Amino acid sequence: MKLPRAYYSNQDVLFLAQDLLGKVLFTKINGETTAGIIVETEAYFGVKDKASHAYGGRRTDRTETLYSHGGVSYVYLCYGIHHLFNVVTSVQDDPHAVLVRAIEPLIGKEIMELRRNMSASKPSISAGPGSAAKALGIDRTFNKKDLDGHEIWIEDHGISYPQSEIIAGPRIGVAYAQEDALLPWRFFVKGNKYVSKPNKV
Repeated sequence: MKLPRAYYSNQDVLFLAQDLLGKVLFTKINGETTAGIIVETEAYFGVKDKASHAYGGRRTDRTETLYSHGGVSYVYLCYGIHHLFNVVTSVQDDPHAVLVRAIEPLIGKEIMELRRNMSASKPSISAGPGSAAKALGIDRTFNKKDLDGHEIWIEDHGISYPQSEIIAGPRIGVAYAQEDALLPWRFFVKGNKYVSKPNKV
């Protein structure tokens, strides 16, 4: 059920951003397992995408993870507050990534409730990339972890959504990307209450 490393080497990041909807993201921290169904993603198209950290071939200590072969995690701090979890995709030196923007709590809900100090029935427990990461206990220590390892991984539980239930729209918070900010590269499950706002386009 764990997605194999080869899955992530697909060079079509837009396909993967949609295909990851319904997959289940797991973490295991100090023997405690939590997991959530991925219900919202954003695609980042490497060196050609003005919204990507790797735009123009930029390579820094922070972005170097993006240049790994697909199948590792890229975690960075946003606004000095929120850790954001991304799936590095494609092949070595082709820095594509999928940001996981929201999960639907599935396993270890009581642990998520403690981490977020709220009920798992509240959408805000894991809606938005910062909240999703915090619910799963993901911080900077999870950067560059193998996604077929034992600390963080993604499984296929046979959950799939018909194309009519997947909504595409502009990514959030990338106004700096000029015309690329308008690309419909955010994907989410129609009607799922854990999708971050705005949950319409």
